[in-house]
Amino acid sequence: MSAYSIRYPILARAAPYVAVVLAMISFSIGASFAKTLFPVIGAPATTAYRVGLAALLLVAIWRPWRFKLTQKSLGTMLLYGLSVAGMNLLFFMSLERLPIGPALAIEFTGPLALALMHARKPVHFVCVGLAVVGILLLLPLGEQARNLDPIGMALAAVAGVFWALYIVFGRKLAGVHPGASVSIGMVIAAVIIVPIGVANVGAAMFNPALILPALALALLSSAIPYTLEMFALRHMPERTFGVMISADPAVGALAGLIIVHEHLSGQQWLAILAVVAAAAGAVATTKKEEAQTLPAE
Repeated sequence: MSAYSIRYPILARAAPYVAVVLAMISFSIGASFAKTLFPVIGAPATTAYRVGLAALLLVAIWRPWRFKLTQKSLGTMLLYGLSVAGMNLLFFMSLERLPIGPALAIEFTGPLALALMHARKPVHFVCVGLAVVGILLLLPLGEQARNLDPIGMALAAVAGVFWALYIVFGRKLAGVHPGASVSIGMVIAAVIIVPIGVANVGAAMFNPALILPALALALLSSAIPYTLEMFALRHMPERTFGVMISADPAVGALAGLIIVHEHLSGQQWLAILAVVAAAAGAVATTKKEEAQTLPAE
């Protein structure tokens, strides 16, 4: 336990939850930069920019070679990096076929299923249920639902499976310094995705006009949120994390309201209230012993 935790116990306990909220806000802002790249180079190359530049930034900042890592942790980092690669590539490919709201809602079935698997008490199931209700309210219904591309829905669903694995392996790396685990994991993901992006668009990947929006995308939607999430996973169980991030679509909707003045329907406001209540309940029902920091390697 650090001296900071002893001196400021309330702030120390609140820090991981604040980190998750900041990660969601950063991701929502970064998603707007992805839209500027999609029409030019498509989803695989956009993902390659996002992951590749994020890997360079994280390695430059954290210099992971400074940390002593065990063979076991390196093996888990490989699985973590594969999860990051699958989650990013498949979700961005789903966005080529689906609006961002339905794609996010479908992808969140992965983390919510994981949260349900770790639920033990009635109040845990209530929190997961509220999150499910909120996500369903964000999905288009009726005729709109029938118009959704089935391949896009399948891609988003598989991305959700990778997202659940990302949480599982991220939690297993909770004893490793978050900077080291995120930077090495992102390098592994980049090794997989960057060749796919280059093969997809060729020389268009290296257009100088794309560098600034790509840097913003990498920083805001990968480097910052993944580092914050890895820090948070050191201090909370998978159940709490899975329910909390169900608020991500609601954060995106609120960001659209504030930044670009998008209108929110009554159903969307109900969805936001449901997922916020679920996240608050998940935090409130996390015992202190569940939220303890795992020992660092």
